[in-house]
Amino acid sequence: MKEYGIFDIIGPVMIGPSSSHTAGAARLGYMARKIAGDEIKEVVFYLHGSFAKTYAGHGTDKALLAGVMGFMPDDEEIREAFTIARERGLTYRFEERDLGEVHPNTVKIVMYTQEGARWEITGSSIGGGKVKIIRINELEVDFAGEYTTLITYHRDRPGVIAFISSILANYRINVAFMRVFRENKWDNAVLIAETDEDISPLVLSEIAQNPHIFQVKVLQAI
Repeated sequence: MKEYGIFDIIGPVMIGPSSSHTAGAARLGYMARKIAGDEIKEVVFYLHGSFAKTYAGHGTDKALLAGVMGFMPDDEEIREAFTIARERGLTYRFEERDLGEVHPNTVKIVMYTQEGARWEITGSSIGGGKVKIIRINELEVDFAGEYTTLITYHRDRPGVIAFISSILANYRINVAFMRVFRENKWDNAVLIAETDEDISPLVLSEIAQNPHIFQVKVLQAI
């Protein structure tokens, strides 16, 4: 029998009229920013399905933009997201787009950072304020951000996963879920490890020592 959390029963603490269209949207924007890991100077939101049809009325646009600027779903400044974005010099726009066979509340967030990087993050708001990230750039992934989440970008080589697992074990960090996604054999890959404990910068620095790992990030649970 499924175990229900408090958010399943009373919904999330949030600003806005809809857990799916505002709280979930803010959470998706926030996670996208964390994955990009840098200040965003330009962002385009490609809205699919119900998101595309109702985003202005439900405040989905403000919630997504606020999330990309680092605001959580319960932050009252979500209401002023457009004004704050202009003050920060962040340019943005919203476009309707058919993203294929995905959840009706799905958005692809294309971000350009101050460092010149381009990131594409696609995620869905699946109800009750819960979300899942389904694509990072060209790689299909699947995680919800409900746990502390380790993300590594690496070359698909023998021993990389064992190396990461051993460091987590050395610091007594328990892995709740772990998945590896790759473009092709021996090509680029992403490891997603959701853990019960926080992951410190020291742990990240040790993981980054592996020559096949070229980026490592951690998302705190939200």
